[in-house]
Amino acid sequence: MENKEGNHVLHKIGPFSASNIVIANMVGAGIFTTSGLIMSGIGNPWFLIILWITGGIIALCGALSYAELGAAMPQAGGDYIFLSRLYSPLFGFLSGWVSFVAGFSAPIAASAIGFSEYLFRAFPQLAQAGNHGLFPGVHLDKILAIALILLFTLIHLHGLKFGSKIQNWLTIMKVLLLVVLIVAGLSFGKGDFAHLSQGTPANFNFSTIKTFGLSLMWVMFAYSGWNASTYIGSEIKNPERNIPRSLLYGTGIVMILYVLLNLVFVYATPPEEMKGVISIGGLTVKNLFGSSMEFVFSLLIAFALFSSLSAFIILGPRIYYSMARDGYFFKFAAKVHPKYKVPSAAIIVQAVMAIIIVLSGTFDQILTYMGFSLGIFPVLAVAGVFKLRAEGNNKRIIKGLPVHLILYLFFGVMILFLSYLERPVESSFALAMALAGIPFFYYFKMKQPWGK
Repeated sequence: MENKEGNHVLHKIGPFSASNIVIANMVGAGIFTTSGLIMSGIGNPWFLIILWITGGIIALCGALSYAELGAAMPQAGGDYIFLSRLYSPLFGFLSGWVSFVAGFSAPIAASAIGFSEYLFRAFPQLAQAGNHGLFPGVHLDKILAIALILLFTLIHLHGLKFGSKIQNWLTIMKVLLLVVLIVAGLSFGKGDFAHLSQGTPANFNFSTIKTFGLSLMWVMFAYSGWNASTYIGSEIKNPERNIPRSLLYGTGIVMILYVLLNLVFVYATPPEEMKGVISIGGLTVKNLFGSSMEFVFSLLIAFALFSSLSAFIILGPRIYYSMARDGYFFKFAAKVHPKYKVPSAAIIVQAVMAIIIVLSGTFDQILTYMGFSLGIFPVLAVAGVFKLRAEGNNKRIIKGLPVHLILYLFFGVMILFLSYLERPVESSFALAMALAGIPFFYYFKMKQPWGK
């Protein structure tokens, strides 16, 4: 990353910080909101656990695939860089466009709103005050969400080194809290493993398969972020070695946490009671330890979303910076702060976009279309590894048959296909949002000297 004077951003963070960014980017709203919804569709605890294990395997396969891409192209920008180099600047631009309008801005908004909602759950008196509204149509939850976005935007405007220190502590504390919940829940909680034998058996017909595909898309939304460190590749020390490490370490740790957390969910609550419950974490703690502990866990979830929001704010602007530097985004997004060496304008633009989303939608509306949107371009990027290998430009992480590539592509395509059949409206909206970037691409291309 460089500014107009040619000053370069030094490689500042190692595998520990990069792995923390992966973990923080993954652990967020998804794990705390989807299991009850999934149970309402599949109705069987064992299938729930299997889905989370399957999602973890898919994410690990994706991480192994992206490890090759990140080692071969260790620049800031992630999918934008990969797809631009592998296929065409149009594909890279569209991936960056989706990152701008859904991939990062929407999760920032969702995390901020989720933080407010769980804070209100812990402090009901705030919710009562917030229901009256301080401004017409704007309630206290959205004001708190906007304030949180502005706070972390200011933090990360002061440099990646400063921001990553805060991110490290947030992530470490979040993981420790989750570990405490898992250990305490399974060791001292008032649950019953007999819940695993309850539920309804699945009838494997096409309708059931579509439900499983949609459920797996929700699981993969919770796992999204397994490729996070590739977005800051040029700011990682020894990227050819540390990008693969961070992807595998981060994804592996999150997979273990997710499977164990869902085991705790099932241990605490019979499957019939789980069905359709969005705040499954609160119900779990209530059943395990009593109503008084709901306060503690509500704060835990709010804290988890706090950390995720910080990670999103770090990663997204690196994509917009790369796009602007290549002439495929607004020029101001390529500006680097002369002192802190961060893409300050891109960070601010992303904050503005996230605030617009906060003001224009509810938590559920923001979450609905993200799962499909986030599944499109990683499939294209992983397919590009075959092209990279054919050209002899790859740095293989695993020798032999590319099983991880084949598995990721198979599941990625099937999830998108089945999810589209099950939820055509939301999926069509996600596709339309991606395609809406095409005229912007040609506008920016025409603005370039060689595009005229």
